Amino acid sequence: MIGVTSPSKYENATPNREPMSTFTPTPATEINLLPEPTPLAVSLAAPLASYHGVLTPQQFDAEEAETRALLQSAAVHDLGWLRRIAVRGEDRFRWLSGMVTNAVESLPLQSGAYNLVLNAQGRIQGDVYIWREGDGIELEIAADQSEALLAHFDRFIVMDDVELVPRSDQSAIGLTGPQADRILESLGLDALSEPLTCVHAVIDGMAIRLFRTYGAAVPHYAIWAKSDQIPQLWQVILAAGATPVGSEALEALRIVEGIATFGIDVQSRDLPQETSLLRALSFTKGCYLGQEIVERIRSRGQVHRHLRHLELTLDDPSTPLPARSTELRKPDSVATVKALGELSSVTSVKLGESRRVFALAMIRAEAEVGSKTLTFPGGSAQILNTAPNFE
Repeated sequence: MIGVTSPSKYENATPNREPMSTFTPTPATEINLLPEPTPLAVSLAAPLASYHGVLTPQQFDAEEAETRALLQSAAVHDLGWLRRIAVRGEDRFRWLSGMVTNAVESLPLQSGAYNLVLNAQGRIQGDVYIWREGDGIELEIAADQSEALLAHFDRFIVMDDVELVPRSDQSAIGLTGPQADRILESLGLDALSEPLTCVHAVIDGMAIRLFRTYGAAVPHYAIWAKSDQIPQLWQVILAAGATPVGSEALEALRIVEGIATFGIDVQSRDLPQETSLLRALSFTKGCYLGQEIVERIRSRGQVHRHLRHLELTLDDPSTPLPARSTELRKPDSVATVKALGELSSVTSVKLGESRRVFALAMIRAEAEVGSKTLTFPGGSAQILNTAPNFE
């Protein structure tokens, strides 16, 4: 265990510059229209922005400093938009297995799995992580999806002995970056070598649950504690050497890693195989809602479009980034030819003198035949097969 032994340079985490994008405080007369702030957000003197349905710190430092911490060092950040839901009752494993696309009943102890939630037509209704600790099982849902998904689940609890219990007394802080393990070790914790595993531990006298979550380019951890202990936990992790980052940097990292977000890159009209989220699918588990469509696609044919991760090259590096919904075409296409893809998320990251641009886009299958280069007004796009390296 370790305590705060000296003041951190990020004490109270007050930003020292204007945020990357303009933040305009909302008039007091409209304050009730805003989402709720996270337990961390209410304790910090930092500009807030809406992210995943909550108000969370937007930015603490210069864009390049926050990007560098995430990609090359260790960053601490809010995860207060996550919601944990305990699934209780004797039928919990069987019932939940019938509601999601990945393994539940065979999930190893102290581990998790990424899942999609489908309707009977196989269309995606949202995504969740499922975590198993002993006989306990919990859902992890983003705040902006929780109400709709809980209502969806509730419709299918009929004669089952199942109860969904929100863990509203809990919140989380994230620790992300290639040096995250070093920060954990300085706090007296053993790093988790495998993604989607979890342990109980203690930090500075606080009982916590440490989760290693999914990351395509760098390690990602979530540290859960009682909501009223989150400000103390934040200060302890800062004192251990992590750099605070806000939601803008986290959103940039998400796109750099090619991680899709429901409602932005993935829509309720999409089929699972169209999203390329194969890590969310089990083809060996028992029946679940929408499985017939998923299995039909797997066994009989392919979908006609896929969500892909791209790196963009701008003809003029000083021009603005292409907007969401910008159309993609083959280099030899003319204006009358139907677009072969459409951008859904775009970001740029700068490390030193180098700036790189990344995106997610839904692309038609024929665009991936032959050359994998696509064009858009002002630049070109290359499909990535692996996460980019920033070492």
